[in-house]
Amino acid sequence: MGVSAVHRFFNSLPLRYSALIISALVLCLSFYTLLTQQKGLGWLLVSTLLVLLGLWDLLQTRHAILRNYPVMGHFRFIFEFIRPEIRQYFIEGDTEAQPFSRAQRSLVYQRAKGQVDNRPFGTQLDVGQQGYEWVNHSMQPTKLPSHDFRLWIGASPDTISPSDESCTQPYHASVFNISAMSFGALSAHAIQALNQGAKMGGFIHDTGEGSISQYHRVHGGDLIWEVASGYFGCRNADGSFSEEKFVVNATDPQVKMIEVKLSQGAKPGHGGMLPGAKVTPEIAAARGIPVGVDCISPSSHSAFSTPVELMQFIARLRRLSGGKPTGFKFCVGHPWEWFAMVKAMLETGITPDFIVVDGAEGGTGAAPVEFVDHVGVPLQEGLLLVHNTLIGANLRDRIKIGAAGKVITAFDIARMMALGADWCNSGRGFMMALGCIQAQTCHTGTCPTGVTTQDPVRQKALVVPDKATRVANFHKNTLHALMELVQAAGLKHPNEITAHHIVRRLDDTQVSLLSNLILRVEPGALLHSLDKQHKVFQNYWPLASAQSFQALREPMLRPSAPGASGAAQSQALPSRNSIWT
Repeated sequence: MGVSAVHRFFNSLPLRYSALIISALVLCLSFYTLLTQQKGLGWLLVSTLLVLLGLWDLLQTRHAILRNYPVMGHFRFIFEFIRPEIRQYFIEGDTEAQPFSRAQRSLVYQRAKGQVDNRPFGTQLDVGQQGYEWVNHSMQPTKLPSHDFRLWIGASPDTISPSDESCTQPYHASVFNISAMSFGALSAHAIQALNQGAKMGGFIHDTGEGSISQYHRVHGGDLIWEVASGYFGCRNADGSFSEEKFVVNATDPQVKMIEVKLSQGAKPGHGGMLPGAKVTPEIAAARGIPVGVDCISPSSHSAFSTPVELMQFIARLRRLSGGKPTGFKFCVGHPWEWFAMVKAMLETGITPDFIVVDGAEGGTGAAPVEFVDHVGVPLQEGLLLVHNTLIGANLRDRIKIGAAGKVITAFDIARMMALGADWCNSGRGFMMALGCIQAQTCHTGTCPTGVTTQDPVRQKALVVPDKATRVANFHKNTLHALMELVQAAGLKHPNEITAHHIVRRLDDTQVSLLSNLILRVEPGALLHSLDKQHKVFQNYWPLASAQSFQALREPMLRPSAPGASGAAQSQALPSRNSIWT
């Protein structure tokens, strides 16, 4: 009868308690073994800990899973914790981009290490998939002497820009450079390696909004100094712009260009705060802020509030820097705000020397999920709008355009230049050249490769001379691959690549030149009647004013013209260009 009762008791216990029951049985058995045979101390200790853990699970009130599955429930949290690594190393396909595919990362690693990056047995991509693109080649390929493709920013030594207070120190830039990434977001070792790599490879390194740190200066690589809304490195105690402090940094020979950051692809329209606990003496010195005090990055600038004032601010910075190329970076948002900036250029005669278009798919730092996923215009649409607006306003030849947003391969560069860019920047590509494994722990301080941590022990794992060589290799080998693409197309420079050279698959049976699918505007077209222009210009150009970033009236979409055919509407990139209709 006693055995039957025990049997019924165990049968009545839910299976979810099995781990705790087994632990208790092992505890009893190991205790008995220890008393009788002086063995099993290890089993006793382990089972005791598991039983205590199970009892704690039953009594705690925070996790329902642990109350229902004592001991066993912890495996769920363990597997959840290592899920990204399991997926990345064992499950993820080579072409699954989250956000960069294994194939993309491997290509960066190979080029950074100087390894062979050829791939056997044909493409892994589905050439029949909608959206697949390729470059048409020529029957008469060219043979180029060098892959060191460059462009002049800020006119050229022989040509002065017609802009008011124009650039007098134009910069001869590579077509592939390092995107804005601040010291503080990146470690001291990462900053040193990037800058040394830029020095070795002859390209330029954007400081990010955290200003110029001592680590940017160690190796003397060329710098773009980014001036953001916090005016780090050129601010007064109240956070306003300081002309005197700006001059000190801007006239440094290492600084080649000045970039006003209006917004960034990772979190456009969003400010930020670096908690005081993270404001170390080194970060405080670079940014010009007190040690240990919360560091605020406002969402907008205080030095200007209208498009005209923005242009005047750009002219002021260019003058104060001694005539260095000065421009701005932004992620495109409301079209009328961008149009207002263009109208301010026309009204004042002041034009930036360059504009960097940051796509919403870009971003090396952490940001709120809603901003990462749903705020800002992607690079393709933003670049097309900026490029075509400047053409329509007869300003394109006075302003160079940079493009940033998931640009890591030679084809990425070629495609962006076909859409209107003069050069490209890459952030995450160069992070991977430093050894980044896409662990996506950038904001936690626990970066496993020392790239995005301020932990002195972790960042020591990043050996500067070795990684600097990899940064230079990645740049060199990517441009060598770009040269081979340019040669195959029968061209002499990447700036000759147009949308006519790239083909896109629309569906199983249709392909089209990219030039037939994208927004295109004739020179000077926006200075006359808009009746024949794309709806984005018909709808929003009249709403823009050089005197305000606000629309002159509530934006309203015009209805489609009567009788518009489906064939005409299909000329837009499928699901890509519809934002501007």
